[in-house]
Amino acid sequence: MVWTAQRREHINQPTAKIMPYVRPYRREIIYTTIAVLVAVGINLYLPYLMRLVIDGLTDQALDHAQLYTLLLRYFLFGLTAVVFSRLLRKIPLKLSHKAEYHLRKDIFAHLTRLDASYFHTQRTGDLMTRLSSDINMVRDAIGQGLLQGIRTIVVLVFALIVMLLTDRQLALIVYALYVPMVIIFFLILRVMRRRQKELQEQVSELSNFSQESFSGIRCLKGFALEERRNQQFEGLNQGLIKKNMLMQATRQSLWPFMAFWFGVGMILILNVGGRRIIAGELTLGTLTQFIQYLLYMQWPLLALSWTSSLYQRGVVSWGRVRSMLDAEPKLTDTETPQTEPLPHHDIEFKDVSLEIDDRKLINQLSLTIPTGTTLGITGPTGCGKSLLAALTARLVDPTQGEITLGGVPLQQLPLQTIRKKMGCALQEPILFSKTLEHNLAFGLTQHEPDTLAWATEAAHLTNEIEGFPKGLQTLLGERGVTLSGGQRQRTAIARAIARRPEILILDDVLSAVDTQTEAAIMQKLKPIMDQRTTLFISHRISTLRYADRIIVIENGHITQQGTHQELLTQPGYYAELHLQQNLQQQLEGDA
Repeated sequence: MVWTAQRREHINQPTAKIMPYVRPYRREIIYTTIAVLVAVGINLYLPYLMRLVIDGLTDQALDHAQLYTLLLRYFLFGLTAVVFSRLLRKIPLKLSHKAEYHLRKDIFAHLTRLDASYFHTQRTGDLMTRLSSDINMVRDAIGQGLLQGIRTIVVLVFALIVMLLTDRQLALIVYALYVPMVIIFFLILRVMRRRQKELQEQVSELSNFSQESFSGIRCLKGFALEERRNQQFEGLNQGLIKKNMLMQATRQSLWPFMAFWFGVGMILILNVGGRRIIAGELTLGTLTQFIQYLLYMQWPLLALSWTSSLYQRGVVSWGRVRSMLDAEPKLTDTETPQTEPLPHHDIEFKDVSLEIDDRKLINQLSLTIPTGTTLGITGPTGCGKSLLAALTARLVDPTQGEITLGGVPLQQLPLQTIRKKMGCALQEPILFSKTLEHNLAFGLTQHEPDTLAWATEAAHLTNEIEGFPKGLQTLLGERGVTLSGGQRQRTAIARAIARRPEILILDDVLSAVDTQTEAAIMQKLKPIMDQRTTLFISHRISTLRYADRIIVIENGHITQQGTHQELLTQPGYYAELHLQQNLQQQLEGDA
């Protein structure tokens, strides 16, 4: 099935509904409706045959041939009803799984379009619950809800019409019972929706708690807080049980309530119908036919409580899922982006300011980074060094000023164009629970063994890979937990340079390695950095001295800039940092 761009555009609108995921299956819905009509029509016809047999035998008006003919007709129609009942179950369930597939795929694709700022405000456990439990509930609401919903509506409408045609007085008794039942039914549904929302939020809370606990298991064990964490989990778990029990109590109240009304209806029909049979106003076959209709309506109406529960859970879960689809990325391409190749890769900041949560983190910063320059960036913690790299990669837009790449404002360049030109390695790299080879080749469009070998050698990682029992096929734990901090950083460096980017961003990527390893890495990285524009963020003077030019950022301003030797002769942060690190090395050497 072809999923058009129109549907993809529709889901990104705030008014998006679930129908775009169901509408492409109109043919399946029509088949289901036909199957329901045939199955219900036959099941309403069978009591009529029963009536003919009973009244014929009572009046002794049936011979053997007529009796066998009616019984054969009953058998054949009953067999046909079974076949169509099977179809009306199979088709909606297949439909719901197809809709689930496209919904899950669209949500994942949409989430990857969103900015990092969105994920800073969302809990991972909550997102995982929406992608798993909530989507499953939406699927069930589409599949079972559609199946039972169409069946219930058709049964109620046609059964009430046939009952009215069969006997008006008995039909009016049933109609009178429906009014209070429907009113109470919808009151209970309102309570169910509220409690289902509370239940899903509790599930998200429990999922997020578990995710954080297992991600931070080393910290948890380091502080010996297992018992306290278990008690906190028990509290959340008890809350989940309580909310689940409240939800089930509300849902299960529908079943006995509707069963009670059926019992009342049966008593009234037997009482009124029995008196009329005695008075000769009604035949036994007609009363039996009417009772069969009432019994046939019983299951769809009793199933309505279950279907309504599915529907309410589906509505609540769809609201949670839809909130993800309604989120829009703040960083988007312009309608007419620049697609021509850039003449050069000069980076220029023009009076750039960045304000987040009413805090000005970058203030009126101007800077030019010529193509092929290695720019060292240093400064106190929280001064805005990493924000400078984020602005360069357009992970965030400045609130004032302009940043250009090759003379073209970043906003006029496609995001994919900007990001493909860059290779980033961060102080706290994100590694995936795959093989080391998978992580190293993550930025490559195709597997290139020679490129990986070159990148690992440049990151001073080759000898350690050869020491692993499975080499590049070594399976890393979550976030690369099986590697040391220095190995994770060097893996991130190799991954960044493997794609041979025009612009290389290294954000304090040598903080976890010793000075000897640092020197070995820099000797191999220097030729690579010289071939491209590099932003090298670091607190270590020993690595910053490899930069062509160095800037010092303090409180969002550039307070110093120049070469390593020039900055050493200037009073200020850089010279003080150099002095402190020299003293520290001397003290460590004396020790």
